[in-house]
Amino acid sequence: MGRPLKRLSARAVTTLTKPGRHNDGEGLYLTINAAGAKSWLFLFRWQGKLKELGLGGVSTVSLADARDKAAEARKQVKAGINPIEAKREAASQTEPEAVPTFGKFADDLVEDIKVGFRNAKHQAQWSTTLKTHGASLRPIPIDKVGTEQVLGVLKPIWTMKQETASRLRGRIERVLDAAKAKGHRTGENPARWRGHLDHLLPRKQKLQRGHHPAMPYADVPDFIAELRKRDATAAKAMEFLILCASRSGEVIGAEWTEIDLKAKVWTVPAERMKAGRPHRVPLTDRAIAILESVEPSKSLGEYVFAGARKGRPLSSHAMLMLLRRMDREQFTPHGFRSSFRDWAGECTSFPREVAEAALAHVIGDETERAYRRSDALLKRKKLMDAWAGFVGTPKTKGENVTPIRAKAG
Repeated sequence: MGRPLKRLSARAVTTLTKPGRHNDGEGLYLTINAAGAKSWLFLFRWQGKLKELGLGGVSTVSLADARDKAAEARKQVKAGINPIEAKREAASQTEPEAVPTFGKFADDLVEDIKVGFRNAKHQAQWSTTLKTHGASLRPIPIDKVGTEQVLGVLKPIWTMKQETASRLRGRIERVLDAAKAKGHRTGENPARWRGHLDHLLPRKQKLQRGHHPAMPYADVPDFIAELRKRDATAAKAMEFLILCASRSGEVIGAEWTEIDLKAKVWTVPAERMKAGRPHRVPLTDRAIAILESVEPSKSLGEYVFAGARKGRPLSSHAMLMLLRRMDREQFTPHGFRSSFRDWAGECTSFPREVAEAALAHVIGDETERAYRRSDALLKRKKLMDAWAGFVGTPKTKGENVTPIRAKAG
């Protein structure tokens, strides 16, 4: 009795992510490489040896098409015809397909896989990285991209912008893997890190990933006092960012529809969160006061912190420029999240989980998160009230007073 056919389903083809070979039956396999690229493979024996026949990538060959191709290949084997040689002979008799450039193939790939991105911003980051930092690769036929060309785009930014360079390398690797799956390339991937580029480029410095220069938490109260002397929208947005321990993109993109002044809660939608999940932020009295001070700007559009142009939010560089004008250019807006976290860990008795939840960090494994479904909003409110009280008291007014450790309540 033969092995059962059709073990895979169209949904399984779409959702499977585990690298390796996934058997559909009678020699047809869905293969997934380490970079996530999917293609079809037909295995058969010829003259006692196991042979592999590529049937194309999943983006161009459906499950039904792959089964038809596998069935045709099985017929050829039974008829004494080697399907690999038959495919090669057929290809030699047809006009060779033009090999796309790296740029054309990369653009098409981003379009093909866009449903897998967390949000539109993630897709835009992919496109921008490949177009900006990978510009010199774009005109090269994708089958001609080698190690020298890959190093040419990575070396200039590898030490200065290691996180950007690391992401660029990974994206180039995936583009080249997809090109191989579609038959445009052969051989090893020149953008592969392990066993290849790791011998040619220095390793990333520890702690660089995600690191943003942070102001010592003890200096934040005086900085807040300086902010409050400024009436600019950027200053109010910066203080709101510090009070909420939020990312700058979340604050700049905040819309009035996300704010519940009565409940004192700001709900950031999933598409604007790094983790792809909605995040509720308890608003302190001072945060509410800031919102009330900018509320007249509702007439300029839906954004809480309106920009100079009607219907547009505050510029993404506005807070960085504000830090420069205040002679604090060594710090970044994102760094205030670290200031908050250090303060919570060193000056309060709030549990680590509450502080991490305030930062919208994902903590614990899947099982632990499944049991802890609450976002601890009430506990986080107490934490954020304590933070607001701390940053609202400049050292100049009580620098000789020993701070009392805030209690979780």
